[in-house]
Amino acid sequence: MTPRLFSPIELGNLRLDNRLVVAPMCQYSAEDGSATPWHAMHLGMLANSGAGLLIVEATAVQREGRITHGCLGLYSDENEAALRPVLDACRKYGSARLGIQLGHAGRKASSKRPWEGKTMQDPCDTADAWPTHGPSAVAMAGHSIPRAMSLDDLSATRQAFVDAVARSERLGFELVELHAAHGYLLHEFLSPISNVRTDNYGGALANRMRFPLEVFADCRAAWPAHKPLGVRVSATDWMDGGLTVDEVVIFAQELKQAGCDFIDVSSGGIDPTARVAVGPGYQVPFAERIKAESGLATMAVGMITDARQAEAILVESKADMIAAARQFLDDPHWGFHAAYTLGAEVTLPPQYRRAGLKTWTPAERHARK
Repeated sequence: MTPRLFSPIELGNLRLDNRLVVAPMCQYSAEDGSATPWHAMHLGMLANSGAGLLIVEATAVQREGRITHGCLGLYSDENEAALRPVLDACRKYGSARLGIQLGHAGRKASSKRPWEGKTMQDPCDTADAWPTHGPSAVAMAGHSIPRAMSLDDLSATRQAFVDAVARSERLGFELVELHAAHGYLLHEFLSPISNVRTDNYGGALANRMRFPLEVFADCRAAWPAHKPLGVRVSATDWMDGGLTVDEVVIFAQELKQAGCDFIDVSSGGIDPTARVAVGPGYQVPFAERIKAESGLATMAVGMITDARQAEAILVESKADMIAAARQFLDDPHWGFHAAYTLGAEVTLPPQYRRAGLKTWTPAERHARK
């Protein structure tokens, strides 16, 4: 019997060979938003990881929407042209289907790259810094006060998402995920911590989720109906007075009505002072509840590090897919090793077949140290 983790799943008209997803992982290695040889090496390896889906890192829809000056973007013809050969190689030699995560960093933009400061949230102090904006003139700890977005700003940003979706279609992506988590712009609108507006985009949940829902509706209209469009959410801010899982369930239900195909359930990120209860599978209960109450296919993320742990989450219907990030950085062939652990069949590139699927499992790697 095929393990659940390695059984196929359909999102829209997209059929994935298995339910293991390489989650978006920022590399901070772009040049004015354009992919570099690092992305070709990084994504090329992960396209051959054993996962059914590879989602390209958070990609800014506007230049000022980048988290750092090294973040990937899809706001220019140059960005689009630079990413095309990377994707062509992934398709030619890899087995994973390709998706992209589109987003805007909002008040968390213009940050230092992780290796340039104490934390990724340290504001950028280089010549490449730029002013930030968000739903309200409320700064995150350690950052400058953002400019509150005007209605014209909202309209321009919505159009930027649409334009990036059109570029994603031209590049042949098969799936798009909108980033509404981790304290970035769409999450900032959802959270009462960062959104204190008094117009139709602030206050009650119906108003706070208005802009993210408008962005989703615009992108859904621009993205082919048969291709899956999903959203990554932070299910809770982990802060008193912040966004709650009860509210995110309602948001997910609205997304389902608007034509959302899946939801990727994370948490936190709105403020570095939040106290997050981190532990193995700590975000899975959020995915389980949102799946049950919205009817959306869900991705579970967060300290899912063992193949049997991932399999149990799916067998127990707590989620429909497992997305992993750091595991793939540590072991780019984690998908192959998970298949061996669970007794599943997975296709290796012909160049690797003489090594055998069993070679270099995590246990053996540990034993060889």
